Amino acid sequence: MCSLCGVIGGNEHWTDAVARPGVYTRNVERFDRRRERARRVSAANRVLSAFGMSLSDWQGSSFLLATRTGKNEIIEDLGHLWPAAERLSGRACDPLDPVLIARLEEGRHG
Repeated sequence: MCSLCGVIGGNEHWTDAVARPGVYTRNVERFDRRRERARRVSAANRVLSAFGMSLSDWQGSSFLLATRTGKNEIIEDLGHLWPAAERLSGRACDPLDPVLIARLEEGRHG
């Protein structure tokens, strides 16, 4: 299960290229697209903060992933988020780590 949105399966469910019911597609209105991108960035930042990183929407077409030390990388879509996070941090960044998920759940409910 994805720790970001709760969908079971791979990370392709929240890349911009995949169309599924209830998930962003390129055919939705511009306002809905911006709101969905903001929601995804917020969800990703909850997990990325555990790794000392943050994500921001960069001009509505890409994303900027940054570390606390000032390293950053532009990524095309969220399907490339975790490989980029690993490159920037120099360590494995597993958003499906059970310890991380438990910590995020505690923060959400506590």
